[in-house]
Amino acid sequence: MKKKLLLLSLCGLLVITGCGGHKVELKNGKEVVASIKGKKITAEDLFEDLKKDYGTQTIVNAIDEYISNKEVKTTDTMKENAKKQISEMKEYYESMEQSWSDVLAQYGYDSDNDLIDDYVLNAKKEEVVKNFLKKEVTDDEINAYYEKEIYGNYTVKHILITPDVEDDASDEDKEKALDKAKKTAEEVISKLQDGEKWKDLVKKYSEDDASKEDEGLISDFTKGDVVDEFFDATLKLEDNEYTKEPVKSTYGYHVILKVKSTDKPKLKEVKDKVISSIVDNKLTNDTNLYSSTWVKIRESYNLKINDSTIQKNYNK
Repeated sequence: MKKKLLLLSLCGLLVITGCGGHKVELKNGKEVVASIKGKKITAEDLFEDLKKDYGTQTIVNAIDEYISNKEVKTTDTMKENAKKQISEMKEYYESMEQSWSDVLAQYGYDSDNDLIDDYVLNAKKEEVVKNFLKKEVTDDEINAYYEKEIYGNYTVKHILITPDVEDDASDEDKEKALDKAKKTAEEVISKLQDGEKWKDLVKKYSEDDASKEDEGLISDFTKGDVVDEFFDATLKLEDNEYTKEPVKSTYGYHVILKVKSTDKPKLKEVKDKVISSIVDNKLTNDTNLYSSTWVKIRESYNLKINDSTIQKNYNK
């Protein structure tokens, strides 16, 4: 729902208490908010119509905003993240030759600050949900995740060979480029086996500009920091051992030399991280979990809806 619709419905909820200027009342005391020949529309009429269309969402938004502001403080990081996202959005629309002020107006915002406030509120709502779900994570879930997903940190050096092909190339040309990249990676491995120095081969062959000047060094990564194929290949290596076959990933082909690794951290050292990861995975895998959790959160605040129309719509 656009913000302007939310504001309209809020005004509808307030109109019976005087939202809207000069008051005209019928003999029965009902306030007239508009009239045409033969018809007077009262505040009660307006309220009932707005309630059917927007009342439930308006009340839910107000409740969720109250809970979020009560449970989570606004931080400078939230504001900075919001500004960054808005800056990227503004840059995109302006690149499409659209006026940013028109875009804001289209969605019911008067200024960037209004949009920042909404981004911050959404961040707080998400944090409320995550904090609630964290309390529901079981010890069995924690232990299972720890055993399967937590590893030590690894440091390696690598040589990356990327296929030389355009994105819009034919499948046949892409396959040929991949084969060529693989053969080049195999050539690198053969040279290593013949005693050529790693640092010389990195300079000559690697196409990872970010690490090339440091002998292909990638330091202190763990599972999730690099693509799975790269991580799985690293696990199989001993210190100072390199891969005997090229390792294929979405980037091309890698030759990996393991430098060192650390032991797996103890559960108590990473328990908070484990719980956060479990919750993130649940939210990613279940698109209804966010909204269903908010239902539970409102229940925990003893939500009671007295209006039957709004209650019926809420139950839907």
